[in-house]
Amino acid sequence: MGSNSVAALFLFLAAVPSILAVTFQVGDTAGWNSGVDYTTWASGKTFRVGDTLEFQYDPSHSVSVVDKAGFDSCDSSGETQSFSGGDTKIDLTTVGTMHFFCPSPGHCLGGMKLAVPVLPTASSPATPSPPSSSTPSPSFSPRSPRKPKIPPPTASPPANGTPDLESLTPSPSPSTPSLSPSTPSPSPSLPNAASKGVISYGVIGMTMVLMFGVMS
Repeated sequence: MGSNSVAALFLFLAAVPSILAVTFQVGDTAGWNSGVDYTTWASGKTFRVGDTLEFQYDPSHSVSVVDKAGFDSCDSSGETQSFSGGDTKIDLTTVGTMHFFCPSPGHCLGGMKLAVPVLPTASSPATPSPPSSSTPSPSFSPRSPRKPKIPPPTASPPANGTPDLESLTPSPSPSTPSLSPSTPSPSPSLPNAASKGVISYGVIGMTMVLMFGVMS
């Protein structure tokens, strides 16, 4: 930045308070005069250091700057400043309440008095700082490590390396009952009824032959 630019910047900063300063005409169109309620006039207005109060009045009035005690009692014996001439401009240079009244007999007691609370100068807009040349690296939040998946337990092989046949051979299914009726076992063979009859007739016949032989 050149020296001319720096000088221009300082001039601008020095002129900011004067640009922001406000000149208040006391009493507005009524001016500094009897019969005006200056408490109501001052309410709702903001007075700051650097502002100006302008008193416009006729030759029957003047302006005295006093402390609070002189203001409350309308006593101008302790006045710090006194003005006359019909058009008085007073700059507000310090923070605090400034007190004014007209010292003409009876005017202050009639309400021709003004108390102005002065606030600090409004702060000027802040000049934004130039962006940093270094680009901040994006921040990454570390991820929590994933838990390894544990495989399900497998059957360990036997010590001799030979697979267990019982574990590999499927268990037999329950026996299915036979639905065919069981065949009865053959009973011991009995003599045929016909053969019995033949034997009986043979015995009778032989008996009759023997009896016939004995009788003859």
